[in-house]
Amino acid sequence: MKIKVGFGFDVHQLRSNHTFVLGGVKLDHHSGAYGHSDADVLLHAICDALLGAANLRDIGYHFSNTDDRWKGISSLILLQEVVKLLADKGWGIGNIDAMVCLEAPKINPHIPAMKKHIAEAISISEEDISIKATTNEQMGFIGREEGVVAYAVCLIEKV
Repeated sequence: MKIKVGFGFDVHQLRSNHTFVLGGVKLDHHSGAYGHSDADVLLHAICDALLGAANLRDIGYHFSNTDDRWKGISSLILLQEVVKLLADKGWGIGNIDAMVCLEAPKINPHIPAMKKHIAEAISISEEDISIKATTNEQMGFIGREEGVVAYAVCLIEKV
């Protein structure tokens, strides 16, 4: 059996009165991540982990922030497109492990919904998706609530 691992990272600015989508879930918060698509930092990190594992470059290569086709698009759609790219090369997803770093809002109550959205979008079990969160202990741009960061690792296997 051939397996590979991938690592992904993403960061977005937080802006007041902007929608905050994380893991495909709209969060109630006074600010939200800003970007070309829906700026879902968690899904972007997962996309990059999957693409990297399959040696398919990165999310910016496939979904340029200068291409109007991706303006405002749900990152769940981008994730589905990434999984199609992997499938075209004969890869399936083993598991995903992700970490989000932000001061607020607390995302623990939303993790089950995030896992559900991701699992449904890419047809894997929720048991194969781990999402964790931490703060930055009020240090740096994350601590000042100026941005949000996500990291993800994945395992893919030849099918």
